Amino acid sequence: MATTHDVLPALSPPRPPLPAEPRIVPRRRPGRLAASALALLVSAMVLNSVVRNRAFQWDVVGRYLTTASIAHGLLLTLWLTAAVMVLGFLLGTLFAVMRLSGNPVLRVLSWGYVWIFRSTPILVQLLFWFNIGALYPTLGLGIPFGPEFLTVRTVNLFGPTLTAVIGLTLHEAAYAAEVVRGGILSVDQGQLEAAQSLGLRRARVLRRIVVPQAMRSIVPTAGNMLIGTLKGTSIVSVLAVQDLLYSAQVIYNQTYQVVPLLLVATLWYVAVTSVLSVGQYYLERHYARGTTRGGLPPTPWQRLRAALDSAAGERS
Repeated sequence: MATTHDVLPALSPPRPPLPAEPRIVPRRRPGRLAASALALLVSAMVLNSVVRNRAFQWDVVGRYLTTASIAHGLLLTLWLTAAVMVLGFLLGTLFAVMRLSGNPVLRVLSWGYVWIFRSTPILVQLLFWFNIGALYPTLGLGIPFGPEFLTVRTVNLFGPTLTAVIGLTLHEAAYAAEVVRGGILSVDQGQLEAAQSLGLRRARVLRRIVVPQAMRSIVPTAGNMLIGTLKGTSIVSVLAVQDLLYSAQVIYNQTYQVVPLLLVATLWYVAVTSVLSVGQYYLERHYARGTTRGGLPPTPWQRLRAALDSAAGERS
């Protein structure tokens, strides 16, 4: 007959209480906090000195910011920047292809062009093209080493604006050639060999394989070149081209309000550069698709929206 001890299970000893989970304490960084406070203090002092300094004449800045002459100069600056970038990259792509070709003559000519135009300052190039009439008083169209059918005076052909376009384009093409060449060389050669083994045509390989991958290397540098060209167009004011800076100079030569008019030009340069930087950011994201695991990182607007949603959820 079973006893009570046989029916009831043996009592197990009590388990010790589980240790409490360690509390994670963020590392204290007094140096970082002190540096942040100092940087904010200095920034506030600089901003206060700029805003409250009457010598800046902010009322004059607001008066001339949207005048007709400034707007005309801004439009000419934007047009000049767009024309130089488009023509410069078209010509630069041609020289990049020549540099990568198997023809030694084309390679040497392309290298010589890039060497010459990268070795001379842009101001020297502009002044040279502005005075090209002293070397070639007339330009003709006809048979090489033969008769000419059309002749035009160089002075009548090369005005200040055309001279600025030619000078800036030739200068930009030298740098664009190296940018495009570097982008093409960044594409893995094995992918090109695989595409050729599949029988894909050269144009299709260039459009579907080479260009999308090369653009990841080209876009960041091209974006910096675009911003540099926008600011570099101010140098054409030495040729009396009525760009943004020259328009501001014409006004302050009449009113002697130098600082406010320079601030007007500065504000417009900052505004246009900021817009171009935003466009460059999203263009880089477009060509970066599929290159990172887990998708692209969130944009600043997406981060701000997530932070606002999180703060709204905590309140509710």
